[in-house]
Amino acid sequence: MATKVFMEALSPTMEEGRLVKWNKNEGDAIKQGDVLAEVETDKAVMELVARGEGVLRARLVAEGAAVPVGTLVGVIGAKDEDISALVAGASAAAAAAAPPVTAAAASAPQSNAGTSGSASTAAAPLPVAASGSGTHGSAPSAAPASAAAARTIASPLARRLAGDRGVELSGVTGSGPGGRIVKRDIEAIAAAGSSARAAAPVRKTIEGDFEDVPLTMIRKTIAKRLAESIGPIPTFYLTAEFDLSRAAEMRTAAAELGDEFKVSFNDIILKATATALAQHPEVNAHWLGDHIRYHNRVHLGMAVATDDGLIVPVIFDANEKGLGAISRESKELAKKARERKLKPEDYTGSTFSVSNLGMMQIEQFTAIINPPEVGILAIGAIEDKAVVAPDGGFEVRKRLRVTMSCDHRAVDGAVGAKFLQTLRRLIENPLLLVH
Repeated sequence: MATKVFMEALSPTMEEGRLVKWNKNEGDAIKQGDVLAEVETDKAVMELVARGEGVLRARLVAEGAAVPVGTLVGVIGAKDEDISALVAGASAAAAAAAPPVTAAAASAPQSNAGTSGSASTAAAPLPVAASGSGTHGSAPSAAPASAAAARTIASPLARRLAGDRGVELSGVTGSGPGGRIVKRDIEAIAAAGSSARAAAPVRKTIEGDFEDVPLTMIRKTIAKRLAESIGPIPTFYLTAEFDLSRAAEMRTAAAELGDEFKVSFNDIILKATATALAQHPEVNAHWLGDHIRYHNRVHLGMAVATDDGLIVPVIFDANEKGLGAISRESKELAKKARERKLKPEDYTGSTFSVSNLGMMQIEQFTAIINPPEVGILAIGAIEDKAVVAPDGGFEVRKRLRVTMSCDHRAVDGAVGAKFLQTLRRLIENPLLLVH
């Protein structure tokens, strides 16, 4: 009996997935557990594995297409098994799910070469991969390739960098998931001066008035999650300025002991935040509608910017870990996030989050709470400022502004202020963090 291959929920919050790459061809022998395809979820690129054995008889979704969880994407069966009903059913379901083509759409002119977003493209049904000549009983017709698969796929940042530096994207081989062109590809070409992968002319060619770029799974999730936050959640903000002079002295002293003792200001802030959360469980909490859950363990989310959007990996039991451990783990998580190698257990379960834009010279900002958490800390840039000295004169000190976003349903002003007082004491006296 044929085994249906569905788009699985490969992460706890996944609602749809983009099929980045098929690893098996129609006609290939399949064993249970074989990796059939790579799928871009709302957080990372994951593997879709076989749940049965036989031959891959049909690939029903083309590379580059995004489909909802539960969609039939392939069929595994015996070599001579009739799967025509399954294939026909999948095609009918895809056509029924597609929006109808209006008269205006049908008469709309085609977009210029190199651009996408015409009305006819928007109304196209789910692309179905053509059946190979080696399959039996499957539908012989092939649907056209999707617009996403047909054009050059690149992150928004890579496109901007390419435009600034006169690099033709059509001549670049992407190193991201599914051949996606990312920042490092453009920077590599720019560093080399010229490359066989880039087109010879330096002149930038602009075709059409605009270009529509489909949302990545990460960007779709960001939009949905933050829409659930900033509107429904009554949020207020608390801003404080801390002195980092002692933290700077401690970093210098630690670095002199060897590379294994080096820590960043961000490591110190993460450790201080986790320690303060352990002392203020009313902030280390989740709003769950009819009750508030106060967590006894501190699982600290750290926002990481990637080419495709923001993702928040988690340092579990952060208050129990030393500065060195937090430094190593935060670097490893950030690296995995940028390479899209995080697993679901790496980015689920945070009890509070921190977002740091200080390295981009942002002095102060407000971050949006990640529900069901009841707070998030926004870290600004470290600056040298003239402050009043104890003797009445002035001296230059390292200063840092932080802003805490608070869900007023769970956190009152005084509660948030007390948390920041504890955080100030820890950051301004960093030896309290050493254990």
